[in-house]
Amino acid sequence: MIRPANIDDLCAVIAEARDSGTKLRLRGGGTKDAIGAPCDAQIIDTCGFAGVVNYDPPELVLTVGAGTPLAEIETLVASEGQMLAFDPFDHGAMLGNDGGATIGGVVAAGVAGPARLSRGGARDHLLGFTAVSGRGETFVAGAKVVKNVTGYDLPKLMAGSWGRLAALTELTLKVLPAPRTRLTLAMRGLDATGAVAAMARAMGSAAEVTAAAHLPDWQGKAVTALRLDGFAESVAARAAMLTGFEALEGGDALWMAVRDAAPLPRELPLWRLIVAPGQAPDVIAALPGAEWLFDWAGGLIWLASNADPAVIRTAAEAADGHATLMRASEAMRRAVPALHPQPTALAAIEERVRRAFDPDGVFETGRF
Repeated sequence: MIRPANIDDLCAVIAEARDSGTKLRLRGGGTKDAIGAPCDAQIIDTCGFAGVVNYDPPELVLTVGAGTPLAEIETLVASEGQMLAFDPFDHGAMLGNDGGATIGGVVAAGVAGPARLSRGGARDHLLGFTAVSGRGETFVAGAKVVKNVTGYDLPKLMAGSWGRLAALTELTLKVLPAPRTRLTLAMRGLDATGAVAAMARAMGSAAEVTAAAHLPDWQGKAVTALRLDGFAESVAARAAMLTGFEALEGGDALWMAVRDAAPLPRELPLWRLIVAPGQAPDVIAALPGAEWLFDWAGGLIWLASNADPAVIRTAAEAADGHATLMRASEAMRRAVPALHPQPTALAAIEERVRRAFDPDGVFETGRF
């Protein structure tokens, strides 16, 4: 494992790897090591790029090193009554890894929790970054301000790239004020179809729902849950609009369980399906015997199943979506691609983009 101390060291390491044909795998806290196929590439530890570069609470802008632990950032912004709006989380609980996620790893993996439904994902809050390409060259994209309309929108490209384009060293993120009140509402006893319909009605109302999920078994009952955030008076008024839902005690525990897919059995492969919300019940119907829960009002299905991966991915495609293998045995991860295979035309575009940043495939480790 190589741990560059500064950006010049990182450039030199990548340039040397390019010249020698060595493959490099970028690694932050290591909490997502078990996603994707095992690989023998040289590991670049990015935790040396840690620390707060600049934090301006009145402007809602935070610049940090990519190797800064997520937990430290959340503590910092919480001290100012603010938050990372895209609801990021550490995959440690889900994947059985006790390491601490870094903000660079979170952004590179495009991680977002239940509040993504209303506030967007990491790509929507990444204002700018500094990185080193597969050419061993430093480049900067975006800006350190909220309003920026110049140049190509590379931050959106970098978020969710899984370290296949460049090594992130510094990130500028937009933060938001944290809500003063949080209320979880629930409706019990609905099946998948009824739950999706109820969540759709709530999302279409004026209640400004932050998050919506359905758990077929939460403390012995099927629960369809909504989350409202804001000032106490506003939350109370909006809750009154949502007929049929009642306040639920222990809401924070429910949302953490949804975020981490905690109710699903750990002995089964875990899949993350992104689908058209209205078609989520059809996906479940096509996969009998699977255990599941819905997040993002049905747009995200956490699925635990031993079904044929091709069958799972076909069901996701039929719902205008895709399926990512998140947790499985090493043998399965070697045999089944973690990321959903792209159509031929899209795969060709993706290949050209990767070659633009990494012409010699320094970051092409075979993991994905």
